[in-house]
Parts: sequence; structure tokens; C-alpha cells
Amino acid sequence: MSKKRSLDSFFTPTSQKKVCLTVEAAPSEVNPVYTSSTEVSNHKTYPFPIPRLPPNIIERLNEVPASQGNEINDQPDLDLLYFQPYIPPATERELFEFLRNALFFYRVQYTIKRYGNETRINTPRFTTVYGVDTSSTFTPDGALIDSQTSKPVLPDRYKTCTPRPIPHCLDYLRQLTEIFTGATYNFCLVNYYANGADSISYHSDDERFLGPNPSIASFSLGATRDFCMKHKPIPPKDGEPPPEQNSKPPLKLPLASGDMVLMRGKTQANWLHSIPKRKGKGSEGGRINITFRKGVEKYSTQNYYQYNVGDGGVWKWDARKGEMKEWVKASEES
Repeated sequence: MSKKRSLDSFFTPTSQKKVCLTVEAAPSEVNPVYTSSTEVSNHKTYPFPIPRLPPNIIERLNEVPASQGNEINDQPDLDLLYFQPYIPPATERELFEFLRNALFFYRVQYTIKRYGNETRINTPRFTTVYGVDTSSTFTPDGALIDSQTSKPVLPDRYKTCTPRPIPHCLDYLRQLTEIFTGATYNFCLVNYYANGADSISYHSDDERFLGPNPSIASFSLGATRDFCMKHKPIPPKDGEPPPEQNSKPPLKLPLASGDMVLMRGKTQANWLHSIPKRKGKGSEGGRINITFRKGVEKYSTQNYYQYNVGDGGVWKWDARKGEMKEWVKASEES
């Protein structure tokens, strides 16, 4: 299988030590990953440097998957591989705390038209995104170039957004995921659910810009949340009752910290999924969701940055206060 080149070389370390992914794959299929004394990923599109994964987390991540994946394909058009867990139990909590402290997020607002009327949408979770579609790629020093010509991307290719590379702390996990799924990914979307009030409604990742039968790997860290799935309504045939599938209850997977669901095949084209709001016991803790996917058209880049970055302020975890705080305002006050 082909592997995307690692972006580590533009993180400008002062010294480097080569560390290979110690997983069962041919040497030519594994991107070399480096650790350095600087221990940060930086790029002009980042509001601040992002810490790199510490060696102890890297070492334990090389033990993935922590369990054998269970196939779930007993309903029409459904093709899942469910790991409980994928990330080793000794690592998942430390990785959750690391990423919550390291990454920057956004609370996106946007306007849509419904029945001719404009409606303002407040995204009920924190979001961020990294990556670029297959028409472009990043050079070792972080410049964005055309994948075919290797020339700098013209400004009019991405009029509404500025793509940014996947930082080391997420790119390492992407490389491991590619090895075990046999797929390639060029986008990393990260959601942070602050508590049970944050959610995402039923939807499917069936956009044309993901290509046919996309493979999407979804990781959970932190609080357990229900992952609900239901088949898209199937139109009844003339003179026949509605298909039995339409009345089946949703499939519910309790995603715990370290779990991973691989959605593949016809799943996105025919199924909807959601993270509903949660009340009561277990609703207080935060949860990080990481998804890897592949965008094959430039519109995927514009779409993902519009709905996961927007034009609002940057938010960062404040460990002292135990909540997300708007980073720009906090910097001005200090």
C-alpha cells in the first residue's frame, strides 16, 4: 500500500533521532517518524506551536491495536470494524489529557437556508481540522504545492480557507491507522465535547468529495458517549408496506476511551450516525473524537475548514479552570 510522506521534517528540530513504527508492515510501507529536543510542531497557519507526542506515548501507541476488531455487518449496507479498545488502556487517558492541552479549537457559527429562510447555526461542540485534499500537498518546509506539477498552489484554489498540515501528535496516529486499515487519509477532524450537552445530530459522511465507499476511522478519548446509527429511510415499493429496516431501533455503540470504529464500504451511503446529548451520570466529562478521512476534490478542503474553523476566535484548554477558554482574549489579558 502507498503511504503519505511524513510532515515531520518541516518542524525544524535542532537534533533528531529516527524512530521507526514498530508494527507489522513492510519497511517500505512505513513513514519514518522523528523525535527532537524541540518537541513541537509549528506552521504559519497554527496560532501557537503544538507539542509533539512524548516518547512514552509513542512507544505505547506502537502496541495498537490493543484488541481484535469486531465486525458488525449483520444489517443491510452496514460494514463496521469496532475495536474495544484500539488504543492501549495504559495510554488512552494520558493521550486524552495531552491532546486536550495541546490542540486549538473553534466554536463555529454559520448560516444556512431552510425553506427560504436563513438560520444561524451554533455548533454544539468544539472543532478543529488539519490536512488538504489530494490536489495539493505540503513540502518538507510546510509550503503548499500542486500534487501534479509541484508548483506553488495559486491563491484562487482555496479562496475561503488556508489549509494547514497535520501536526506530529495526530499524524503519528494517522500513520498507524493507515497501516491497519489499508486506507490512506489526508484529513484529520477533531471534535471536543465539553460535556453531555455537546452533541452532533444524525448525518452521514457521504459527500462526493470523499469518493465512493469512503473509509473513515473514528477514535474516542475521554468520557464514554453513545454512538448511534440508523439506516437511511428506504422507500417502499409500490403496493408494499414500508421495509422492516425502517422501523428497527438505532444501533447504539457505547464508545469508551480508546475505542475506535472503522466505517467502510456502503456504510456512509446508506447509514446515518450521531452523538446525542447525554444527561445524568457520566455526562460531565469531556470527550475527544478524532476522525481520519480522505478528500479527493478541492471542495473537501473548503468544506472542512468552513464548518470546523469558521471565522471565530481560537479556543484552548485551561487546565487551571478546567474548561475551554478563548485563547486570544486570554493572551491579551496576561
